[in-house]
Formats: sequence, structure tokens, C-alpha cells
Amino acid sequence: MSNTATTLSSADRAAPHLISAAAPPALRLMLALEDFETPARRYIPRPIYGYVSGGVERNVTLNWNRSVFDDLALVPRMLVNVSQRSQKTQLFGRTYDSPFGISPMGGTSLAAFQGDLALATAAASRNIPMILSGASLTPLEKVRAAAPGHSWFQAYLPGEEQAITELVARVARAGYDTLVLTVDIPVGSNRENNVRNGYNAPLRPSLRLALQCLARPRWLIGTALRTWFTQGMPHFENMGKRTPLVSRTAVRERANRDHLNWEHVALMRRLWKGKLVIKGILDKRDAVIAREHGCDGIIVSNHGGRQLDSAASPLRVLPGIVAAAGDMTVMMDSGVRRGTDVLKALALGAKFVFVGRPMLYAAAVAGETGVRHAIRLLHDEIDRDMAMLGANAITEVNRDMLMDARGPDAYGLR
Repeated sequence: MSNTATTLSSADRAAPHLISAAAPPALRLMLALEDFETPARRYIPRPIYGYVSGGVERNVTLNWNRSVFDDLALVPRMLVNVSQRSQKTQLFGRTYDSPFGISPMGGTSLAAFQGDLALATAAASRNIPMILSGASLTPLEKVRAAAPGHSWFQAYLPGEEQAITELVARVARAGYDTLVLTVDIPVGSNRENNVRNGYNAPLRPSLRLALQCLARPRWLIGTALRTWFTQGMPHFENMGKRTPLVSRTAVRERANRDHLNWEHVALMRRLWKGKLVIKGILDKRDAVIAREHGCDGIIVSNHGGRQLDSAASPLRVLPGIVAAAGDMTVMMDSGVRRGTDVLKALALGAKFVFVGRPMLYAAAVAGETGVRHAIRLLHDEIDRDMAMLGANAITEVNRDMLMDARGPDAYGLR
């Protein structure tokens, strides 16, 4: 299987179903990112699936993150020679094969065997970035060693100088070159679905949890027991005190996140010599402050609808943030599922886009092979969409290709 669509023949590009027929049996009907969710739900125990898939409170923001893409229509140009199209994208001095990467996700290795490694190695093999979550179950050093091309780490940090200094030094020693600070979690969110589904972090042993795990025997054998026999009890490794995944009494350290402020960002900028990115920006005023503090980029994000319900969708506020950010790199995540979603975000000014849950579902369904397949599906969609839009390069994707599908032009496009 070829690594990029640019190595495929024109016939293969026109008939992607012929490529998928050569994929492993479990992936032959995975024709789009959405297709991974149903088999993943059947594989993962209910508490874990609920944690991964759920939003917060009434899921208003979670639903907006998808519906907002339908508010924009695409306006293609015809009779453009698009035979030389390429989606290679420059980001922080590196050329990636696609304009998207994988968002940071905690609990990946809980849903899929060695899920953090599967995501990192698949991303490296496809030459796209993957951001390792601070809430991951795999030591950041191990992920970096397993996927030398992987160099992004995302941190959850309290407003404490010592904790910040220690984490920054650890990430630097491991060889990462891009540090992402998530800033939209001053307090824990009201995830009622976790309570209803019986999810805790750490997981609390109970008869209910045991029965839910027994109801998913493939996960029990292929992820839980396989993990136990190969590496022992998983721990939260990269965020404060090392904490076991399953415990009756242990508590994850979440101290003083509500103390975190721009003075701590200034401290990180002094300590960290690589690229510094702030994730969780939704207000253009914060984008300006981030630029003034020397940040190299921001990720416009509402945490996938998992923090503040009714928070604005990133796509909706993206144009204003891009205008305010000046020459600082603006990226986006939340709700991306299709190649057209990626191109709409790029047309509104994002330089890069990140995708979360579908990649985790792909890892649950088929490990690294599943993630590679998911990456290729999205890559191929973007390739076809660029051809039909009349674009040969990502830099040619712009606001002239968009119009407001609802009538009134809320985006100021036409």
C-alpha cells in the first residue's frame, strides 16, 4: 500500500474503492473517518467509549463542531489543469505530506493496545505530526524513541513554577521540538456522561466495571490483558505524580490549574527553546496576547466540545483570530471528519488542522494499520477535493472558494 496519494496512478485516484479492497479485511469497509466509530464502539467497553466519545453537559458544543462545517459551501473553478496537485504543507520549518495531524488525546492506550505508540508511529510513517497528550499512559520518552519523527508534546500544567520548570526540562531532554500548552482546563468540566457510564480516572474496581469489560471480550483480551502481561499496570505517566490506571484510592494530580496565567506562559517561553504553541484559544484578544508573549503558534480549539458547553466552534471564530494573529501560525481542531472540512478550515486562514477521535477509533479497530488507513483516507479525500475545486497547492485554497450556505454571509465571504 502506497504511503501517499501522490504515488498512486491516476486510475487509483479516481477509484479509491479499488485500493480499499486490498486492505486488511477489518478495514475494507472503512471508507471514511466516520466509519471507524461503530466498530470501535462495539470493541471498547461502555465506560471508556463514553469517556472518549462524549462531550460535556448537553453536548451543544460537540454537535456544533460538526454542524458548523455544513454552514459553508464550496465554490469550485472549472477547466483548471490540476494534474500537478500536491498537498504538502510547510509548518514550523518542516514539510509534511498533508495539511493535517493528530490531536492530543488522553486515554488512547486504554481504548487501543499501545494506542499512543500506534498513533505516533503511523503518523511518522505518513509524515504528519501527532501531538502526544500529557494525559497519555505511555511515557513521553518511550513514544519519542519509538517514533523518531514524532516531536510534538502537549502539556497540562498547574500555575506552579517548579512543576512547569520540571516538565519543560523533561520534554527537552526527550528530544521534542514543539511544546503545546493546553489552556482551556482551569477546572474539571461537568462530564455527566462519565458518571452515567461509570468512568473514573483512575478507574475504580467494581462489579459493574468488571461486567462491562467482560461484555467486550476482544478488548479484554486484545487490549487489557495483553497490556497487563506485556507491561504491567498502566500509569498516567506525563502529568504530575505517576498514578496507576486502576486503583481504589489513588487520585490524579490536578493541583492549581486555575492559577495558570500569562505569566506562566512567559516563564515557559524563557525556558523552552523550541516551538511553543498555545491550544484552546477562542477569542482573538487571547491570540494577540499569545503573539505578544512570543508564542510560535496557537491551536483554535474548544477541546472537542469537552470543556465549556455552548463554547463557540473553532471554525466560527477562526477568521477573526487569523486577522488578529498577524504572522503567528494559526491552527485548528474540533469536529474535523472530512477532506472538505480540512479545506474549509484552510480557506478561512488556518495553516494546519488536527483530527482527534476518528484516529483513536482507527487505533482501536486495527492498531497502527488502522491509523495508517485513516490517515490515507483523509489524505485521498483532500487530493480529490483539491482537484474538483481547481487547486494544485494548499496555498491556492482561499476564501474565494467559499460562500455561506445559509444565505446571510456571516463569514463576510461575499
